[in-house]
Amino acid sequence: MEFVRSETRGPVAWLTIDRPKKLNALSVEVMRELTDALDAAERDDAVKVVVLTGGERAFSVGYDIAQEVEMGVSTAEQWHAGLANNIGLTMKVWSLNKPVIGAVSGWCLAGGCELAMACDLLVATDGAQFGEPEIRFGSGPVTLLMPFLLGQKATNELLYTGDVVDAARALELGMINRVVAPAELEATVDQLAAKIALTPLSILRYTKRAITRAYEAMGLRDAVEANHDIAAVLNSADTPERAEFTELVATKGLRAALAWRDERYAPVD
Repeated sequence: MEFVRSETRGPVAWLTIDRPKKLNALSVEVMRELTDALDAAERDDAVKVVVLTGGERAFSVGYDIAQEVEMGVSTAEQWHAGLANNIGLTMKVWSLNKPVIGAVSGWCLAGGCELAMACDLLVATDGAQFGEPEIRFGSGPVTLLMPFLLGQKATNELLYTGDVVDAARALELGMINRVVAPAELEATVDQLAAKIALTPLSILRYTKRAITRAYEAMGLRDAVEANHDIAAVLNSADTPERAEFTELVATKGLRAALAWRDERYAPVD
C-alpha cells in the first residue's frame, strides 16, 4: 500500500495513514487503502484490537478538497455518490467487529474528525486540534456523529461556527478519552490496547455490537443516512462563498483558499 501502513503487534493491528505532504488528506486512494486494511484486520482472528493513527502533524485534515475540485464534483447527484464512499469508510470504523482506538496527534479536522469520532476510544496529544471547519466555505459534516457523542449545545456551537478546539476542550466535551504528551502517545495506546486484548475476541465482538446497536436504536444510523441526502444538497448549494473558495483552489491552490476562508472568520480587534 502507498498511503496506509499496517503493523501487527501481537493481538493489535496498527493502521497508520501515511500521506504527510497532504497532512493525511483523505483522497479516494487513501480511503480505498484504509478500507482494505480495515477489512484485513477484521478478518484476522489473531487481531483483537485495531489502532488507527496518523502522523505527528496530523491525524487527518479531512477529505481531499483539491481532488474534489479537480474531479469537478458539483451536482447533488455527484455529491451523493461521492459522499457514499466517505460515509462508508467512517461507518466501517464505527461498526468494525473489533474495538478501534484512535491515536491522534496534530490536526484532526472535518472528515478526519469524523473518522476519529467513529473510533471506540480516542487518545490525543496535548497539541491535537479537533473540529469541522468546512461550514466556513460552504460545506458541512458528512457523517453526522457529533450530536450523539457531544450533545446538542456543543454540537450546535462547533457546527455553526466551524471553530476548532484543542485537546483539553475536546476532553471536556467528551469527544476524547485521554490527553497525553506527544512522547507518551504510542506507549499509552499500546498499554490500553493490550489491556483490552486480554478479553476473549468473541466477548469483545458482542460487547461492541451491543454498544453500537444501543446508539443505532437511538437513531444514529438513521441520522447518518438522512444527513447523507442533506449533505449532497448542501455541498451543491450555489453560494458566492463556495464559488470563491472553489475558484481559489483551482487557480491559486488549497493553501490560498484556506487562508481566505480563515481570514473571514478572524476576530476583529
